[in-house]
Amino acid sequence: MIEPYRLMINGGVLSPGELKYICEAAEGLGLDAISFGSRQDIIFPEEIDESKFDQFNKIQFVKPKRDGIENIASSYVSAEILPSTSWLTSDRYLYVLEQFKHDPKLRINVIDPKQKLVPLFTGNVNFIASDHEDYWYLFVRLPGWKETKMYPALIYSWDMDKIEFAIENILIEEPETIETVFDLVSDAVDTNNRTVDKPLEVPFYPFPYYEGMNRIGSDRYWLGLYWRNNRYDLKFLKAMCDLCSENKIGKISITPWKSFIVKGIPLQSKLKWEKLLGKFGINVRHSMLEMNWHLPVNDESALNLKKYLVNNFDQNDISTYGLTFGITNFDSDTYNFTSIVIEKNRQPQTIKDFKIRDTYNLLYAKNFDTNTREYITHVQDVDKVELPGLLMELSQLYFEQLGSEREEEDQNLTIQETIEEEVHQCSDCMTIYDETYGDLTQNIPAKTPFDSLPNTYECSLCEAPKSNFKKVVLVK
Repeated sequence: MIEPYRLMINGGVLSPGELKYICEAAEGLGLDAISFGSRQDIIFPEEIDESKFDQFNKIQFVKPKRDGIENIASSYVSAEILPSTSWLTSDRYLYVLEQFKHDPKLRINVIDPKQKLVPLFTGNVNFIASDHEDYWYLFVRLPGWKETKMYPALIYSWDMDKIEFAIENILIEEPETIETVFDLVSDAVDTNNRTVDKPLEVPFYPFPYYEGMNRIGSDRYWLGLYWRNNRYDLKFLKAMCDLCSENKIGKISITPWKSFIVKGIPLQSKLKWEKLLGKFGINVRHSMLEMNWHLPVNDESALNLKKYLVNNFDQNDISTYGLTFGITNFDSDTYNFTSIVIEKNRQPQTIKDFKIRDTYNLLYAKNFDTNTREYITHVQDVDKVELPGLLMELSQLYFEQLGSEREEEDQNLTIQETIEEEVHQCSDCMTIYDETYGDLTQNIPAKTPFDSLPNTYECSLCEAPKSNFKKVVLVK
C-alpha cells in the first residue's frame, strides 16, 4: 500500500483561502480530489510528482513515517455547536494552537472533555481542558508505553508548547514513569503549573450526528459534509471556499471522521449554500450507519468490509445511534477511539498458493464509552460472515446498558453529595490544597497532611505563604 503525502493542518483548522490554495496545488499535481485523515490532516490520496513541489512553496508535504512529523488534533470543530467548557471558545482555541511553532514529533491533542466528536486520548500528549480557565490536564502516552498516565499538575495555556517540546527532547532518556517525565520537564523549563485539585471528569454523551445544515442560535447555521469514499472533489471545494469568503466565514474545520464542518453560515445565505450543494449533487442525508466509522486510509479491504457490514445493518433495520465502529489490523500502532473495534488478525505464513480466510476479533469500550481507554474482548477468531450478527448483539447490549449506566452514575452522585471533606484554600486566589493529591509541583507527595507541610510552602498559583491557607469543608 502506497504511503500518501499529507498536509499537517494545525488543530484541523484552516481558512477558506488556505483550503483553496491547497486545492489549486492538488490540481497542479494532477489530482481531481483530496481526502481527510483521522488526525484532521489533508491527504493527497494518489501518487504525485515530487519534482513539482517547488511550485507550491506555501505547502509542506509530509510522509509521517518517513519525516517523523505529526499533526496536532483539536476539538475546535465542536466549539459553538456541541456541549463545551465555558471558557474554551473558538478564539481561545486559535490562541492556544497558534503558540505551537515547531513541527511536532509526537501526536498532540488539544481537547474539550465536554464534547464527543473528537476523541480525548488518541495522542501521545493530550491536553484536556479543566474547569479552571486557561488550565489543562495533561495525559501522556509516550511511544512504547502501554497506558496513558496523568501528569501530576495542571498546565497553563501559554506553557503548552514548551512543555510538549521538552517532552520530545527527553525521549532520548526513555522515561518509564510519569513522575520521571514530570521531574525532567520541570528541570528543563520554567512553568506556571497549578495543583491538580480533582480528577478529570468526562461526561458521557452519545456520538453526535454531524452532517447537514444545522441551526446555531437565531441567525446562523453550520454545515457538516461527509463523502463515503473520502474523495472530495476539488471543483466543489474551490466553489465552497469562494462562498465562504463571500459570507466572511473565517475558518473551516476538519473532523477525525474524514469529513469537515463549516460554521457561521448567515441565515440570509442559506439558500445559496443549498443551491451550491444541489449544483454539485452533494448528499447531506447519510445515515448514522455510514458516518460513525473509522477506517485506515486507502485500505480497500477495510472499506469493503465496512460496506458489507453497513448493508447488513441496513437490511436488518438496526439502529446504531450513539455508537462508533472502527476497523483495524492486529499489528496496527494506532490507538482505538471507537465504541466497537473490528480487529483483523494477522494471517499465518502459508505454503505456496494455499489460501487461509481472514478472521477477526471484536472488542468494545467499557460502557461503550471510547474515553474510558479500556477495551473488552467480546469474541476472537470469528469469520467475516459471523460479524454482522455479533455486531447487532453488541448494539443491543449498548442500548440495554445505556439507561442503567446513567442511573448508576446518578446514584453515585447522590451518595457523594453527602460526603464532607476538609481541605485548605488559598485566601488570595482560591487554589485548594487537598492532601489526597498533595502538590507534586512542589515535590509534596499525595497523602501529606497540610499541617506537615514546611513553613516555606507557597501557593502553587499565586505564591502566597502557607499562612494564607484557610481550612474549608467541601461537600461532595
